[in-house]
Amino acid sequence: MTDETTNTVELATELTMAWLSNPNTRASAEEVPAFLKLMHDAVIGLSTAPVEAPAEEATPEFTGAVTVRKSLANPDVIISMIDGKPYKTLTRHLSTHGLTPSEYRERYGLKADYPMTAPSYSAMRREMAKKIGLGRKPGQKAPVKDEAAASVPKRGRPAKVAEPA
Repeated sequence: MTDETTNTVELATELTMAWLSNPNTRASAEEVPAFLKLMHDAVIGLSTAPVEAPAEEATPEFTGAVTVRKSLANPDVIISMIDGKPYKTLTRHLSTHGLTPSEYRERYGLKADYPMTAPSYSAMRREMAKKIGLGRKPGQKAPVKDEAAASVPKRGRPAKVAEPA
């Protein structure tokens, strides 16, 4: 036996004795040789030079189910590059596939401004938000859309006009 082999056997033996001397360890006599062999294999694995990892595997190239132009062709829906199905918004669909919007864009080589919602759906949500008053500061009134409604006098007593002196 060489000096290195002796050192690994001695080290494995010392580790096994330390394990057996622990009061929380309950082992029968039949388990000791198997544990000693396991320790010896672990010590050899740690003492030998690590095997070079194989060259990094190239990440798989994902091809979209449709082209980018086709995915954005219809303003009512966005067609998913994953499965080719139409969606009003892609965020939930992406989360079911374990992707974030940025990972989706990266996977299919899309620009950072690639939309995650259909344009018509975004416009509808925007109008709804404006209608209920989102985005205004407290106390600010909603803008009046038509001028006819703006010229209609308010009900009630007319405002007092100061008389010139």
